[in-house]
Amino acid sequence: MDGEAPALHSSAMENLTENLAGAEFAPRTTYLNSASTGLLPARSVAAMHTAVTAASVGRPTDMFGDVEATRASFARLAGVPASRVAAGASVAVYTGLIATSLPAGAEVLVAEGDFSSLVNPFVVRTGIKVRTAPLESLADAVRPGTSLVAVSAVQSADGRVADLAAIRAAARAHGARTLVDASQSAGWLPLTAAEDDYTVAVAFKWLTCPRGIAFLVVPEDLGALTPVFAGWVAGEKPWDSCYGPVAELAVSARRFDESPSLFSYAGARHSLDLIEEVGPASIQRHNLALADRFRAGLDRIGQRSVHAPGSAIVSAPGLGRRQQELSLAGIELSDRAGNLRAAFHMYNSAADVDALLDVLSG
Repeated sequence: MDGEAPALHSSAMENLTENLAGAEFAPRTTYLNSASTGLLPARSVAAMHTAVTAASVGRPTDMFGDVEATRASFARLAGVPASRVAAGASVAVYTGLIATSLPAGAEVLVAEGDFSSLVNPFVVRTGIKVRTAPLESLADAVRPGTSLVAVSAVQSADGRVADLAAIRAAARAHGARTLVDASQSAGWLPLTAAEDDYTVAVAFKWLTCPRGIAFLVVPEDLGALTPVFAGWVAGEKPWDSCYGPVAELAVSARRFDESPSLFSYAGARHSLDLIEEVGPASIQRHNLALADRFRAGLDRIGQRSVHAPGSAIVSAPGLGRRQQELSLAGIELSDRAGNLRAAFHMYNSAADVDALLDVLSG
């Protein structure tokens, strides 16, 4: 390839990434698809294998302990107390919980083309109004009467990063709450959940967890949410709440827990341990260096990318049609809204970027 590509920010991060790739990750493809599904680290695979094996012989491990360890780890990453974190399985379920709890006549403001799991639960809720605005002018679209602003921190289709500081300021100025979907940012973009009313995120992407895990962060006062799907795990004493009405709901966000996919949590606690060990800030520097390298390479071959500075996701308009061709060449990416979407994470390297550019340039 011609030209000089941007270098990674530090040799120390390069060495760390190489060590992680060798110790925790073993992709058999050039895997650039973390925006769809993250790779599982070896430690998580081993923990899940142990849990499944133990259950198969009638000696199950304490996977409810894994749920609590995972909750605590995500809370540290989010910068909030564990008492503000609910553990579930789906962003759509938690968005639906918030939608159901809104009063009749409430107005919800969302970004145009945002992910359906964040948008659709509000659309199907009767008695409220959903209004859309372009992501870049979402803060300007907040107005008197807006009850909630719901937005993804990073857009799934093209990697654009929301100006959360401006959106929060506008929401506060008009007495509105904020809901941030961190599914495409948690794990590489440091979380600031303490600054929002609600934060939701799935964990199987950049947090490298198994599928079946999602989190909801609520305010200290629980955000006026009605625990409409509360089951026994939502009780202050779950094992005393198995029959009949739950006598006492948990005094924390655990009242919004869904019955957990326990084998997933057996692995997830180790995945989040890894994210904490490396640190989202370090992962961010690494990922953005690779993303910038790819953007520069696209420029050299005469292909534009969606303007998304500061994003680990790079989308090339019109190239989504080449996704299958690239997959056959051993390079895994996504076709999203006609864009060829590349997602760079801690187990990727400059060699991965160059391999992709080589195929694209023919």
